[in-house]
Amino acid sequence: MEKAKLALDDGTIIEGKAFGYETTATGEIVFSTGMCGYVESLTDPSFKGQILMSTYPLCGNYGVSEDWYQSSKIQAEGYVVRELCEKPSKYAANKTLDEFLKEFKIPAISGIDTRGLTIKIRKRGTMKCAITTEELDDSEIVSLAKNQLDISDMDLVPQVSTKNIKTFGENMNKRIAIIDCGVKKNIINSFLNRNIGVVLFPYNSSSNDILDYDINGFMVSCGPGNPQKLSSTVETTRKLHEKFPILGICMGQQILAQSFGASTYKMKFGHRGVNQPVKDLVSGKVFISSQNHGFSVDEESLIDANFKLSQINLNDKTPEGFIHNELPIQSVQYHPEAGPGPNDTNFVFNQFVEQVINY
Repeated sequence: MEKAKLALDDGTIIEGKAFGYETTATGEIVFSTGMCGYVESLTDPSFKGQILMSTYPLCGNYGVSEDWYQSSKIQAEGYVVRELCEKPSKYAANKTLDEFLKEFKIPAISGIDTRGLTIKIRKRGTMKCAITTEELDDSEIVSLAKNQLDISDMDLVPQVSTKNIKTFGENMNKRIAIIDCGVKKNIINSFLNRNIGVVLFPYNSSSNDILDYDINGFMVSCGPGNPQKLSSTVETTRKLHEKFPILGICMGQQILAQSFGASTYKMKFGHRGVNQPVKDLVSGKVFISSQNHGFSVDEESLIDANFKLSQINLNDKTPEGFIHNELPIQSVQYHPEAGPGPNDTNFVFNQFVEQVINY
């Protein structure tokens, strides 16, 4: 394999082996702790603007199948692994991880100490990064890492949201509107599998655009970047507060909170992986959840927004869910659609669908 380099905004340079597409990319480097799910993660729109690093040391061992995609392409800007498996073993796979990355022109690096780099990020927080599989001088790649725009200042949702209104599931008794900030395929399928149709709207759709359709519920989807960039989406959500039952997932929780006057902030290194423990404060039950977010809702600001905190992360006590005290509105910070797993929190869809049917 050819050489590759990874540079951080503090001047650190790490050399490894190149795979994927021969190019150079920049982004915020983040780590994900799942033992599997690299296809779902790479195609998750919430990773737009980021270079993804897997903490599990072996990646590519079960190959790639289009059936596992969460969007139409790889959304992450680059990929970092400890060891690449070049000969996958799984009947459902039809391409290797290397071929998958080449197809979507994404650079990747292997053969580096991902554990050490993860520890560095946990101590320092997320960092700006550049990755190259081309012949670049050290000073040039460090400059690319340092001088890129901070992810908090990027407007990423317009890059991943649908451009046109799309309808899924004809002839169903009920249907919901989803405002698309970077929706995952499994979210749409979670409603279709429960006999609920979906109308998908661009992120900047107005409330009138949505009300023109025969809708029984409203959902704000997950997505990449800073939720404070989405003033139009927040305003649309605000105008629909009393129209239908509403559900927010991941960034959707942050937008929903802002629409009631609550605030958000950037976390030190976020939550990414399929093993995040969440406690339900109502039932006392603990769930293992799939997560991918670098921003969170300020818990104190929920009080004036008339929300009750319903779930917390057991690692750092950040808000994982809240319920409005008067309206049929709820949200979760994690991914109940399990793409990738686990399946502990599928009940979120059941609860929301029940509200939609009975409203």
